[in-house]
Amino acid sequence: MEKPSFQELLVQSIMCVTYETVLFMLRSSLVSAKKYTEDHEWVELSTDGKIGTVGITQYAAKQLGDVVFVELPQKELELKKGDSMGAVESVKSASDIMTPLSGTVLETNSSLEDKPAGINKDPEGNGWLAKLHVKDESELTDLMDAKAYKTFTEDS
Repeated sequence: MEKPSFQELLVQSIMCVTYETVLFMLRSSLVSAKKYTEDHEWVELSTDGKIGTVGITQYAAKQLGDVVFVELPQKELELKKGDSMGAVESVKSASDIMTPLSGTVLETNSSLEDKPAGINKDPEGNGWLAKLHVKDESELTDLMDAKAYKTFTEDS
């Protein structure tokens, strides 16, 4: 059997690295893209798919008006998809926050306890509510992507 040339080995190595890089990039973009619920919560997974950051959507924040109180979940709380993980109260109304994925609460955005209006300023960024250790990444399939969520809110 003939040994492959240096050039052949180099091409094979580049192809392998490129293939692995493309797979990583595809998985990262699919996993870390925000997903939305019909209850107007969002979740964004870390690139490894293990941690989900959860909050309410811009649409929900606008509908609520000025947020005056936020109830955050306790750390280490085990949640199943659809469980209430806290609440948001505004001058107009109060709403339970439902968890979009099953998992364990790792961290909460405690700055919202002192400044709940942070949700109104940046609900899909610095106004996040909790970070969960995700139990089942496949639960994302039931959620909407940004385009579907936009259509959903326009039809409401």
